[in-house]
Amino acid sequence: MLHVVRRDPHALDYNRSRWTLSTLREACSSWLDLQTDSGLYGLMRRLGITYKRGREYVHSPDPDYEAKRAYIDERLQEARQSDDQVLLYQDECTYYRQPTVAQGYEAERQSLAPHADLGHHGSRCHRITGALNPFSGRVIFSQQRKMGTDGLLAFYRQVCAAYPETSTIYLVQDNWPVHFHADVIGTLKKQTWRWSRPSVPDNWPAIPDQPTTTGGPLPIEIVRLPTYASWLNPIEKLWRWMKQEVIHLHRLADQWEQLKQRVATFLRRFEEGAQRLLRYTGLLPN
Repeated sequence: MLHVVRRDPHALDYNRSRWTLSTLREACSSWLDLQTDSGLYGLMRRLGITYKRGREYVHSPDPDYEAKRAYIDERLQEARQSDDQVLLYQDECTYYRQPTVAQGYEAERQSLAPHADLGHHGSRCHRITGALNPFSGRVIFSQQRKMGTDGLLAFYRQVCAAYPETSTIYLVQDNWPVHFHADVIGTLKKQTWRWSRPSVPDNWPAIPDQPTTTGGPLPIEIVRLPTYASWLNPIEKLWRWMKQEVIHLHRLADQWEQLKQRVATFLRRFEEGAQRLLRYTGLLPN
């Protein structure tokens, strides 16, 4: 249902800018048998979908949104039924030395608020790249000062080592240009671009500078998310959980190594898989 309410009604041939209960009911009639608007209203309340005030937002709609989402679902079902194929949701996340401001407990007086204590050094940052198994909740991750082609390839090798008997690893990821750098793509199995070829800067090489990985190409097949559709990537919720528990209002601005260790400790909780993580990310029904 959320996939529908987040779409522009014009994309489904409704000549209006916002959904109404009646147009939603009509748009979903092929798979949702409801006869009244009040019935749909009750269903949406049970699903936690409400009518609320919007907010300003920059969004670049992908003309192939539905086709790409359907392709991801197809690969997900294929991996579910296969013994030698795996699908993983992959993404990168950045966190900083300085704490982020968030809610916390403090005395009720208006002049008091929880402190985000800033350190006396520059706001250095660290990059995490991770991959989430949607069936087991297993997380593979790596932390680095910066993430480029070398770091990404090192992580891909880490992923392949974690699934040594797998013939194909479907890696669902966003459209960050580094994902499609020639040195990265040239190290993987031959890719088939079902839609427009991924966009990279004009000054990047078209031919890999690095030789193919010893032992042959990595068995990774890239599955591209629609542009600016982070809600289709469940691992984004893992980053949110991490920030809630470790990053917001942290007190380690002058203890950078300890902060990085706390991030690693949090993520290691999921190295063997976790049903709780699957529930949190929406991959396992409550």
